[in-house]
Amino acid sequence: MKAVLISGGLAMLVALLGTPLFIRFLVRHQYGQFIRQDGPTAHFTKRGTPTMGGVVIIAATLVGWIGALIVTGTTPSVSAVLVLFLMTGLGLVGFLDDYIKISRQRSLGLKARWKIVGQGLVGVIFAVAALQFPNARYRTPASTQISFIRDTNIDLAFAGATIGLLLFIVWSNFLITAWSNAVNLTDGLDGLATGASLIVFGAYVVVAVWQFNQSCQIFASAGPRCYETRDPMALAVVAAAITGACFGFLWWNASPAKIFMGDTGSLALGGALAGLSILTRTEILAAIIGGLFVLEVLSDVIQIGFFRLTGRRVFKMAPLHHHFELQGWGEVTIVIRFWIIAGLFVALGVGIFYGQWVTG
Repeated sequence: MKAVLISGGLAMLVALLGTPLFIRFLVRHQYGQFIRQDGPTAHFTKRGTPTMGGVVIIAATLVGWIGALIVTGTTPSVSAVLVLFLMTGLGLVGFLDDYIKISRQRSLGLKARWKIVGQGLVGVIFAVAALQFPNARYRTPASTQISFIRDTNIDLAFAGATIGLLLFIVWSNFLITAWSNAVNLTDGLDGLATGASLIVFGAYVVVAVWQFNQSCQIFASAGPRCYETRDPMALAVVAAAITGACFGFLWWNASPAKIFMGDTGSLALGGALAGLSILTRTEILAAIIGGLFVLEVLSDVIQIGFFRLTGRRVFKMAPLHHHFELQGWGEVTIVIRFWIIAGLFVALGVGIFYGQWVTG
């Protein structure tokens, strides 16, 4: 627990104190946000606000994690490195996307195919590595079994190891793409995605710490309800670092935002969420814990699908938060209410997680 507290606290301080320095750097180089013309008109006032704040979130997370390792004298675990690799790799893809938008003053960054290639490359490396590095008990960071709260009986390796690896790569990349795009869609109002991410990653601190206390790998007396997660405490430390980084960044990202996280931050946070869900064996449960992100994606899918079928729209604008903007809701009102919804989903997800352990 000491490492968890150090990781979260240090990451929060780095983000809180480092963000204004990064804002000055961005302002000096005129790296400001470009606003799409078809969005809500109230957003035009945000044009030129510094973006790429995800750089601070990633840096603060890494500093918090490394600092916790140094202070506690802990050796880096494979699971933690994999999540941070996924987070940083997708953050780099997002950074390239943001930089092209800024340098060319347009709302479109990387071409879609190159964005997919970048995300896919990082995702494939993560997926392949996650099934390697068995520990003394022959447990790898990830499993080919699809998981809900634990691994289920649905095994992607039903037809052999090679087929299992290929199917796991496809499954992992689906989750990585889905979560990174979900957080990216949610990042449309000041502080919305940052605050929601803070709540979700905070929940994963609780989940991973609980898994550590009931670990099959560590405690022989844990009983039949123990968890097979390979490095639960290491994952808790990473989740705490991300939570702390979001906490510190939110001080500057809350309305009126002094800086936006950009695709650099949203893709990184989405990747980290996907990585944590895979390595904690909570792939399906994550859709409940991160329910707000799922709602945002569903609103976009429904809007596009319904329009193509009927030529009409379900929402005034998608994703969902823009619909309420055009309904006349204030930005702060939307953000706070969406945070509440995110908290309710987290409470439901953690409640299901704990309830499954209680009932066995």
